[in-house]
Amino acid sequence: MVLMPMNNPPVCIVDAFTDRPFTGNPAAVVRLDAPTKTDWMQAVAAEMNLSETAFLTPAADDRFRWGLRWFTPTVEVDLCGHATLAAAHVLWTEDGISPDLPLRFETRSGTLTAHREPCGTIWLDFPALGPEVAEPPSGLLDALGLEASAVRTTARSRFDWLVEVETAADLFRLQPNPTTLAQIETRGVIVTARSSGSEAPEDADFLCRFFAPRAGVPEDPVTGSAHCVLAPFWAERLGKRCLRGYQASRRGGVVQTRLDADRVHIGGRAVTVVRGLLVFA
Repeated sequence: MVLMPMNNPPVCIVDAFTDRPFTGNPAAVVRLDAPTKTDWMQAVAAEMNLSETAFLTPAADDRFRWGLRWFTPTVEVDLCGHATLAAAHVLWTEDGISPDLPLRFETRSGTLTAHREPCGTIWLDFPALGPEVAEPPSGLLDALGLEASAVRTTARSRFDWLVEVETAADLFRLQPNPTTLAQIETRGVIVTARSSGSEAPEDADFLCRFFAPRAGVPEDPVTGSAHCVLAPFWAERLGKRCLRGYQASRRGGVVQTRLDADRVHIGGRAVTVVRGLLVFA
């Protein structure tokens, strides 16, 4: 039996890393009065059926500090960028919290902060997860549908595998096998390439796609946490601390990054598309 909260919590669906509805990455954000059972949160995330659902719980003594947990339709995850951006957006736009001071989120990855610029861009302070070059596990390239000749680099980060391909065209035409890819023991797989070609935005420094079928997300539209890996990876190769990434999913989205020692500042916009309540019979 799933234990439910006593009230009917408000829920929003927010498109993150975009300023236009129906682009970027949608996340559900549920505001709770107090902590609740994990199995209830997982059930709600399965019902939402988005790549992430975020659950916010207020601190008793600080309006700017919140507990934050993230769930895919099938599992709880340790780090999520777009749902954190969505959560911050909801607190500032729906709860009337002043954007003059940063928000602090207590998470499974430690304390994460968010602040908003007057223009509306939200910046997240996340850990840098620079990858280490490594031989890919057996079956990874086949699951991605890649020939070894199309791969420049493979590397391992704390949560994910990263595969750099030779050209942007290799990245755009990628059609992984989600069933086979789900057998690889990793949260997800980041595929990236230097930005080039007519399909890439002119101001993008690099491109990426992110696949996480093992976590219930065949392809994520825009993945903030993947940029904790991509920012140090491309900063080293391009000699730039501030970078602009484009995630080349069907919905697409732009992620700004700024590398600062062992932290990555991740920037983007957000727009609310649904407001409502979770109602139980």
